[in-house]
Amino acid sequence: MIDVNIVLQRGVFKLAASIQSDMLVTGLFGPSGAGKSSLLQIIAGLVKPQQGYIRIGDTVLYDSSQRLNLPSHQRGIGYVFQDALLFPHLSVKNNLLYGYRRLSGKPESIVLDDVVALLEISHLLAKNPQQLSGGEKQRVALGRALLSNPRLLLLDEPMAALDERLKQQILPFLLRVRDELHLPMLYVSHSLAEIQFLTDHIVFIEQGQIRNDAETESF
Repeated sequence: MIDVNIVLQRGVFKLAASIQSDMLVTGLFGPSGAGKSSLLQIIAGLVKPQQGYIRIGDTVLYDSSQRLNLPSHQRGIGYVFQDALLFPHLSVKNNLLYGYRRLSGKPESIVLDDVVALLEISHLLAKNPQQLSGGEKQRVALGRALLSNPRLLLLDEPMAALDERLKQQILPFLLRVRDELHLPMLYVSHSLAEIQFLTDHIVFIEQGQIRNDAETESF
């Protein structure tokens, strides 16, 4: 269960968002500047809201009334950005293993071989990021996030920079992550078609406000 109720004021812009979802994938849809990325950054602990709470399952990540604010590295959240943000000086394998290093001795439930097989990237392990296509980079970024064994995966327009052909290559892998790993995801996109491919649950946000929270059939 994702349970978020926060308020963030930045100048004239106010983000007031309340989301409750027990779906494996929740889609967050809306125009540019609506507050989608800000909301993900708040959940990840990269931005602190003025008030509210964030709960993932039984774990409280943030609660202003309790003055509780877990640092990002303790939240157990994987984050895939629009740009893959791979480490250029590391091979694909070492980029993936960076996720393991974030575990800090915690028990592993997702292992390297499983992720490599799931995302079909065994042939890329020895390469450097500069040798990868855009779609390959995003698969590696997704794998790195998965190997941190997160309780929640945040995907912030992960295919916005890809052409349609590459998008059609990546979407099935996200579907496999959903179906095989059963990992809760919050997926942000400008593309309603992408979101509908992955989930039946869409939260519509506009000008910092949640306007609709419904099944895809209502759009």
